[in-house]
Amino acid sequence: MNDLHQDNLPDVRELERLANQYFKATPGDPSVESAQRFAQANPVAESQVSDFSPADVGASNTQINHPESFDIKDPQTSLPDPHFYNGEIPKSVAGSGRSPSLQNPSGNYSAEPAGNKSSHRLPFQSEQPFEQELNQVLRQINSFMATPQLPVSPFPGMHPTSFYFLNDNTPSPVPGGIGMVRPPFDINRVKGDFPILKERVNGKSLVWLDNAATTQKPKLVIDRISEFYEHENSNIHRAAHELAARATDAFEGARKKVQRFLNAGSPNEIIFVRGTTEGINLVAQSWGDQNLNAGDEIILSHLEHHANIVPWQLLAEKKGFKIRVIPVDDDGQIRLDEYGKLLNSKTKLVSFTHVSNALGTVTPAQTIINMAHTAGAKVLLDGAQSVSHMRVDVQQLNPDFFVFSGHKIFGPTGIGAVYGKEELLNQMQPWQGGGNMIKDVTFEHTEFHKAPGRFEAGTGNIADAVGLGAAIDYVSRIGMELINQYEHALLLYGTHLLRQVPGLRLIGTAPDKASVMSFVLDGYTNDEVGQALNKEGIAVRTGHHCAQPILRRFGVESTVRPSLAFYNTCADVDALVAVLHKLRSAKRR
Repeated sequence: MNDLHQDNLPDVRELERLANQYFKATPGDPSVESAQRFAQANPVAESQVSDFSPADVGASNTQINHPESFDIKDPQTSLPDPHFYNGEIPKSVAGSGRSPSLQNPSGNYSAEPAGNKSSHRLPFQSEQPFEQELNQVLRQINSFMATPQLPVSPFPGMHPTSFYFLNDNTPSPVPGGIGMVRPPFDINRVKGDFPILKERVNGKSLVWLDNAATTQKPKLVIDRISEFYEHENSNIHRAAHELAARATDAFEGARKKVQRFLNAGSPNEIIFVRGTTEGINLVAQSWGDQNLNAGDEIILSHLEHHANIVPWQLLAEKKGFKIRVIPVDDDGQIRLDEYGKLLNSKTKLVSFTHVSNALGTVTPAQTIINMAHTAGAKVLLDGAQSVSHMRVDVQQLNPDFFVFSGHKIFGPTGIGAVYGKEELLNQMQPWQGGGNMIKDVTFEHTEFHKAPGRFEAGTGNIADAVGLGAAIDYVSRIGMELINQYEHALLLYGTHLLRQVPGLRLIGTAPDKASVMSFVLDGYTNDEVGQALNKEGIAVRTGHHCAQPILRRFGVESTVRPSLAFYNTCADVDALVAVLHKLRSAKRR
């Protein structure tokens, strides 16, 4: 150990080392031993995360004192403080600095068969700061300095003069992460990136659980749009002046970011549109109008959003082709056996959702696409609900078209993209006419650009395309794998608690789901539940979610739909569930 300075204060390098070890350690465990074990561990794959137990990470030196009871009449007042629900809800650890399985190692949030020892925990940093534990560490500095000195840092690549939790500019290849990772997922820092999450609604802190409808925007995206209007605003492509060059570079740079994000083969395969709905209409009115005829068939799934039903119905009325529908089972999973029976020589297109917006079901996209191509059909994959939750690689999945909306992936509204295979796009007729999409115009004939220009008539949504590029930068910096793992663990946690609310029926129980938890509650209309949640500052969506066919398949006209994003926490889920238990208690009385 370094000697104490003459002023009896510890050497700053020693404090750095201790703090860096501490904050790299497993949440809730301030011991140096645990930090060393963590640093020496093998990389943690998602399948390994559920195998950790308190014995693996050591016991905390800090005791968390939980209140003996929780006031269910005012569910937000004590959040996010550590608490127990008053006999109504299973023990929660929101705010305790510990993940669910560390507090409750026998918990099984995936509802797996009895005897399965798997217990899930949020696999990254705790959702609450470590003030108490850090104070404890600082109080123990003198006793630590009396022990033999340990290596300067158990984490190769750590900047020698940086405190991990104050400086995240230097990526570090931390064992237990995925490749060259940034500092571990810090939910406090993430929430701080979204200004609207500081908003108060009805005197309560906003809990945003309406992410399937739209996601909130990080300040980085907001600032990028402002910067465009302040320093780059111009129309693009057709001018020699400086601002036109800046705007064109920013717009086409955003196209390249979308290309890389989806792993498309070329930026020419990316067309900017207003969103998923306009993207599907583009494909229908261009490729569909050009290639579908009477006697042909297309296949949709029962899970589809109205945006992937109505455009095809309109075109079928015009062209005379037939729409066939893949059924789902009672959990909301696509019936692949029935899908195989629908495919035939008349099938020209299969258009389906990657993730159901109403149920959260993740469809077996790769299998569906492969089967369609074997039958000679083209494929459109609706990625509105998938791009913010999982990595999408269009070259691996191999759809002919992929569509998504920017506002679903923390970007602006009014912008989205269509991916299409370049050769196919260049064979398609334009769907709108005007400036920017032409090479030459006479009154007798017009020559069109190749893709993507031929599908981008007029002045596009330049600023919001640039904002979409910034949103892609943001999620890419965090890492889609980390986002996917965190949200999956949070979904398991939320589903586990919702199942324990008396009279609550989950709608959509497929084992492979993204972050949607649709339900109905006995004794209440869905609007009544939504209004009760709103009084507590909790935003959820109620209604048919533009997916009436699939809800009617389950015998309901609407649901309450909480939906998660990576800025949500266990505390958000706890607040939701507390209101539901309060409603049930009131109904019993």
